[in-house]
Amino acid sequence: MKKLFKFIGILLLLLIVAGGIYYFVNNEPLPEGKQGKEADALAIKVFNAINHQAFENTEILEWSFRGQNFYKWRKQEGIVEVSWNENKVILNTNTTYKSEAYINNKKVDNPELIQVATNYFNNDSFWLVAPYKIFDKGTERRIVKHEGKDALLITYTSGGSTPGDSYLWILDENYFPTSYKMWTKIIPIGGASATWSDWKITEAGIKLPTKHKLSLFGLEISMGNVKAYNQNANELANKILKAINHKAYKNTRYIEWSFGGRRHFKWDKQKHIVDVSWDTIRVNLHPADTQKSTVYFNEKLQEKTPNKIVKRAWNIFNNDSFWLVAPHKLYDDGVIRNIEMIDDKEALRVTYTSGGTTPGDAYVWILDSTYVPKSYKMYLKNGRMNGTPATWEEWITTESGTLLPKNHTFKNGRNLSMGEVKGYN
Repeated sequence: MKKLFKFIGILLLLLIVAGGIYYFVNNEPLPEGKQGKEADALAIKVFNAINHQAFENTEILEWSFRGQNFYKWRKQEGIVEVSWNENKVILNTNTTYKSEAYINNKKVDNPELIQVATNYFNNDSFWLVAPYKIFDKGTERRIVKHEGKDALLITYTSGGSTPGDSYLWILDENYFPTSYKMWTKIIPIGGASATWSDWKITEAGIKLPTKHKLSLFGLEISMGNVKAYNQNANELANKILKAINHKAYKNTRYIEWSFGGRRHFKWDKQKHIVDVSWDTIRVNLHPADTQKSTVYFNEKLQEKTPNKIVKRAWNIFNNDSFWLVAPHKLYDDGVIRNIEMIDDKEALRVTYTSGGTTPGDAYVWILDSTYVPKSYKMYLKNGRMNGTPATWEEWITTESGTLLPKNHTFKNGRNLSMGEVKGYN
């Protein structure tokens, strides 16, 4: 028995020594950084890289933490459904006393359970959205040199469950977070790192991580099936599509129109081929594969296709079709939908993050009482328009049954005609 105790004692001593060596080798002191304008400017670059504005407008986020804790966060309402094992808490982050606790779906009076849920949410949401919170109340920002590059040190002086923790955000050349180092109460080794990997572009337009890998023993943390979406905005978008008979639009084969009398179009939607004509030029454009396009001068086929002309036809089609069918494209890939209040009424802000010729542009659709768009405000990424208004006028029901507009009027009174609009099969 003495030999067994001796063996156990030696083993414990070796573990303590090994742990001490590991600590002294891997423990890093908290770096000193510089607060002020430079740090805040770097933080703003991070915000721009991760599309912070879309996060602010996001309505609902869903995720899990290590397959144990599950969340549905109605962010705009400040309500989080937290569930684990047989427990569920409807957490009111703005007014904690209004939170409700359930065990096996039976409501209980259990403040301790609510506090557990609060601690879980504070910790587990951090692993999901921490880069979006670098300007939260109670944060300090410092710029730090890390391996010759600027990094951002964030210290949480208040809020959450563990005020005083610090995190050093490591950034790529586009200021996008790739990893971070931690100095926290819960982890005794300073400078322990974790990756941000397997980023997912969500429906709401924000990027969220699906897992992290820690430097401590190679631990991996899964965030589960990560989602972010805007339910109320989607419901409003669906009302618009119903009002303009989007179902008929999807089934419409041919659409014809012109743009200010200068350019003319006949679009075979089914095959996605469009005749684009202006001046003495006509392009049989294949937008999905421009190599198949053909060019005609004075109706004479050009044996060698002029690529510049095809490119111009592609740009013209992207621009001019938008003025005709944009309300039918609310669910295209790369489109973010948000609710915006205009004169105490719901309007739909639509941001195009990809596709077309000017990704990043946004439009706020203002609706009539039947949810048909009557006007919109334009916010162009290049800054040339910042809320510039235009109308949607003379909506017609085409032969195919869908609704399309014939005219637009701008603030200065200028009119843009879509010509003789047709939609048929």
